[in-house]
Amino acid sequence: MATSPQTTAPHSGASSGSGFWYFWAASGISSLGSGITAIALPLTALVVLDASAFEVGIITAASYAGAVLIGLPAGVIVQRFPMRGLQVAMDLIRAALIASVPVAAWLHMLTLTQLVLVGLFISLANILFDVANTSFLPALVSKEELTARNSLLSGTLATTQLAGPSLGGLLVQMLGAATSLLTDAVSYLLSAVFLWRIPGKGSRLPARSHEPFTEQIKAGVRFVLRHPVIRPCVLASTAFNLSSGALLAIAPVFLVRTAGLSAGTVGLVLACDGVGALAGAAVTTRLAATIGSARASLAATAVGAVITLCMPLAHSSWTAVCFGLGQAGFAAGITAFSILTRTHRQSVTPPDLLPRVVASVRFFTWGAIPIGALLGGSSAEAFGARNALFAGCAVAFLAPLALFLSKVRHTRDLTD
Repeated sequence: MATSPQTTAPHSGASSGSGFWYFWAASGISSLGSGITAIALPLTALVVLDASAFEVGIITAASYAGAVLIGLPAGVIVQRFPMRGLQVAMDLIRAALIASVPVAAWLHMLTLTQLVLVGLFISLANILFDVANTSFLPALVSKEELTARNSLLSGTLATTQLAGPSLGGLLVQMLGAATSLLTDAVSYLLSAVFLWRIPGKGSRLPARSHEPFTEQIKAGVRFVLRHPVIRPCVLASTAFNLSSGALLAIAPVFLVRTAGLSAGTVGLVLACDGVGALAGAAVTTRLAATIGSARASLAATAVGAVITLCMPLAHSSWTAVCFGLGQAGFAAGITAFSILTRTHRQSVTPPDLLPRVVASVRFFTWGAIPIGALLGGSSAEAFGARNALFAGCAVAFLAPLALFLSKVRHTRDLTD
């Protein structure tokens, strides 16, 4: 079902132009702030509100619930607005939402309900932003540059994931959990400024369609479910994200309450996620060229799943090292697989259908994260954090299984 080269989205100029680099800067700055929030928000619940493992799971689930609530219609919504302007609007909304947490804390009015609602509404904005962001990139670079530019963006994300949690843990110790969230609010504002500076010619006008709203949604879903390569890749990503959601909810509880680590150390351990993601982004392009993108996808999912087992196996003085190794390996596998499958989707999907395909993929894959978070938080509450970690890691093995049982196993490249 691969499309011809003529169906690739047009781009407004070489990637060396200012458009792509403003796009890249916005992504990097925003993800740095998000990395800080990733550690500061659950620590705010744990330290300021003395939340339980289940309550931390609820906050984590709310932070990803947007994929379930508006995942499918997001693609149609994105096509009805200029993508650059929509991203700027979502940045401003997210900045206001995250800034409300330290304000409420200063006024001694912060509640668990507010943290859940902030996480929920930010997740809604995240979905619209990310669908527009992924769909916008092919308009800025050529088809031949997609893998390299996706690798650069993923490598930048990995670097900020490395620095963000470390900086977040330090800021929590210095300023307090709630106050440290201000840095994320500032990062969203800076991201909006850089996106706004992208030349207007790089901002594609939204596609207009006279089809009913539901029919436009169904077209994206049908393309995903009928494609012999995209479908198993989505199944694998869903398994990875179900596991990831559980680990996101369990990790802070395990590291703080089971392992007894300080906020600063927790930040360093969770920053290993960025180390792994950076490594995965660094090798993906060369690995795909050497053994093929399909074989690289199989390898990435299998290796990532195996190394996750280091997390629940972490004990005593080796807790930080083993857990960090598990974080890094899992992130490396996810990042490499994400780059390869994202590039494939951007290459084979007709431009007018791309936002809806991206939204459909987000619905299935990101929708698994809040489910995993709720299951992870509940399991940690009922059976203990370590046992819940083992269960969450076991789910990750469904990712390579989904690829192995599909057409992907018999091809060298995803586009074959």
